Amino acid sequence: MRILVCNDDGIESNGIYALVQSLKEIGDVTVVAPLKEQSAVGHAITMHIPLRVTEFYKDGEFFGHAVTGTPADCVKIGIRNIMKETPDLVVSGINHGSNTAINIIYSGTVSAAREAAIMDVPSMAVSVTSHTAKDFRFAGKISKMLSQKIADHGLPVGTLLNVNVPDVPEEKISGIIITKQGKSKWDDIYEERKDPHGKNYYWLTGNLMEVDNEIEIDQFAVKNNYVSVSPIHFDLTDYETLNKMKSWKVEELLNGKSH
Repeated sequence: MRILVCNDDGIESNGIYALVQSLKEIGDVTVVAPLKEQSAVGHAITMHIPLRVTEFYKDGEFFGHAVTGTPADCVKIGIRNIMKETPDLVVSGINHGSNTAINIIYSGTVSAAREAAIMDVPSMAVSVTSHTAKDFRFAGKISKMLSQKIADHGLPVGTLLNVNVPDVPEEKISGIIITKQGKSKWDDIYEERKDPHGKNYYWLTGNLMEVDNEIEIDQFAVKNNYVSVSPIHFDLTDYETLNKMKSWKVEELLNGKSH
């Protein structure tokens, strides 16, 4: 397999290194990742400033290409400019911190995989549920196994997998289950503080409001030490409401418009 690897924690992160080491066992891996951390940038792309791409070396050996842009930028430029052939798979991660429930919307990790799906390339985002995780080997193992499953079975066009791995020893993992995106969300607070010059600034903080309590939902699954695998897509249409709105007869609103 030709595999493109990206992330949002930056090309120097421990998570991306562990992912590459694992995926090298099953394919030819190309790394195109942000030069600096790009967490929570969502699906942003760079339009008004030039992107720079440099070769990045780790322990004296070539590791990949570092891009002065977002995760979505990295996937675009990786597929269109750096790789000679379209990859068979794009894997984004391994992220430091979970990407479940509402976090999926903000996540640069998920957005990199989503960009690949938009470009009709099968993809997967992988996260470990701790910002202080030290060992990514089990998440790398899961990434390798699921990559092989995608190769064997394929994914519908426009669909990607969002994978969350609990940050516990492998022997404490309860299992792997297919899940839905949860509805837990953050109660955001911007703390007002003062800088050394006495000027006000604001720092984002808050608490996660957990409302998910079913094992087939991503947030609750990882809380109970299950590896969560969620098939998601970028079609944001609410089809149920779309059908209900047909009774609104909005097409009649402008029938009496004046010119």
